[in-house]
Amino acid sequence: MIGGEEDLRLKFGEVHPLASAKSRPALDKYSRQFIGLSPFLVISTADTQGRADLSPRGDPPGFVHILDDTTIVIPDRPGNNRLDTMANITANPNVGLLFFVPGFEDTLRLNGRARITDDPALLSACTVNGKQPVVGIVVTVEEVFLHCAKALKRSKLWEPDYRQDRAQLPSIARMILEQTSTQVAEPEAAKIDDEVEEDYRTALY
Repeated sequence: MIGGEEDLRLKFGEVHPLASAKSRPALDKYSRQFIGLSPFLVISTADTQGRADLSPRGDPPGFVHILDDTTIVIPDRPGNNRLDTMANITANPNVGLLFFVPGFEDTLRLNGRARITDDPALLSACTVNGKQPVVGIVVTVEEVFLHCAKALKRSKLWEPDYRQDRAQLPSIARMILEQTSTQVAEPEAAKIDDEVEEDYRTALY
């Protein structure tokens, strides 16, 4: 095992000057545009012991509101109420965000410090279908930069030929039932499948 950064760097070449210089302390016109086009991001958080968590966030493009060059607001939509991300932020404000734009193979990375807000003045701008989020995540930008397309090119994430048939796995409800129960009765599984689909139809906001 490689024990430290010095040993690790011996395995790799020099950092390209552009890669070293690309990190910015605030949003510029390109990062603003990228965020405005993005309907999906992944947010990373950690608790006070450093145990990490990742969570997806998605909405129509432009759902992340830019307040100024160093402040953004991410609305929190209804979920499973585990509150993993929110609880971590209250304990440890350091967050990382990865923004995706469908069809773009490059991504945008943003690191900063987050806090939770229930300020109606901020959340009213996040209203969708007449529903205002209960809270939002306010992120103060400390670092933002574009990330090259190699990972998405290798994965062919947006290529139609790489789309998988969802029928290769059971529904999410059935998988979780099997993971958490010794025996899953078909009527119960079908009922929960229906409940999940109804929740998707009626409770996205």
